[in-house]
Amino acid sequence: MLYHSTSLSTWLHPEFDPRPLTFPFQVGASMLLVVSAYFACVTIGRGSMLKYWWGRVARLLPSFLAAVVVIFLLLRLFPIDGWFYPELRDLRANLLMLWHWKPQDYWFIDGSHWTVPLQLMGFTAASLLYASRWGHGKRMIAVMWTAVLLPLLQWPIRVDTPPETYRMLVDGFGLHRWHLFIAGVAIWMWSTRRIGDGHFAGLLVACMTAQAFHNYANTPDGLVADWGSTIAVWIGICVLAVVARGPDWDRVIPLRAQRAVTWFAGISYGVFLMHQAVGYVVMRKLQDHGFGPGFQVLGMLLVGTLLGWALTKVVEKPAHRFLMKPFQPKPDRVAA
Repeated sequence: MLYHSTSLSTWLHPEFDPRPLTFPFQVGASMLLVVSAYFACVTIGRGSMLKYWWGRVARLLPSFLAAVVVIFLLLRLFPIDGWFYPELRDLRANLLMLWHWKPQDYWFIDGSHWTVPLQLMGFTAASLLYASRWGHGKRMIAVMWTAVLLPLLQWPIRVDTPPETYRMLVDGFGLHRWHLFIAGVAIWMWSTRRIGDGHFAGLLVACMTAQAFHNYANTPDGLVADWGSTIAVWIGICVLAVVARGPDWDRVIPLRAQRAVTWFAGISYGVFLMHQAVGYVVMRKLQDHGFGPGFQVLGMLLVGTLLGWALTKVVEKPAHRFLMKPFQPKPDRVAA
């Protein structure tokens, strides 16, 4: 949220007032994928694979679909001259998550949503792997190394104006992000002593190298690296590894802070889905009414949190409960 409100906002919309303080590092969405993979490993053995997979879909998909519709309506209700004004074809394309496959034709209603199909594919792959022989032991290690090294070996093709079919498949399946999922799995395996320190260090170095290459951009001036974001993700991965392997942090975090973090974590997916596009409209309206950069950023943070809380309460939790009903144990009949 800080990156979107203080840095990306002024890049996408140069008419915004300059921010006296910025957070210029693209780290939040990347760490989201690492954390998702880690907790997929923590929870995947609980119950059947069908229940696990459906539980992830029931958690992610309804909120995403609702967020797309709500953002579409808000952008049309509060249009800003010169900004993206979504049409019905944009609504359909976003509901079907077509952006990665053909970005030249399908625009994001909200740019934050790019992680949703990757998460769904990641949870699907995890379920299929865990249910097969390839999700355990040495075979799983081979899968992990392949998932990191295969995109790395193809990096020269990716940055050298590849054919459209190749680009569509690579971006559609998110090959250049696979290393983030592998980092989360590696952290879980290391924290549970399933791999040794040396093997974990090797995987981590490979994942970090892949992240460094991913953050190179092919520009008219040549290849440009975003080392600030790369190092920020490296730090985030290391912190997550230390926290996962270390002692229970409840001992050192005050109870009030625990409650606040737990509450925000509970609505974080809704906040993630709702804050960016609508937040930019909020900031622009505030600027048009004379409010400075600080109030604009605060307005985006508050509105994003409020909308995320509402999406969680009204859609995410009720939809998840409803969709998981077939997997709930049936109550025993009491004899008359």
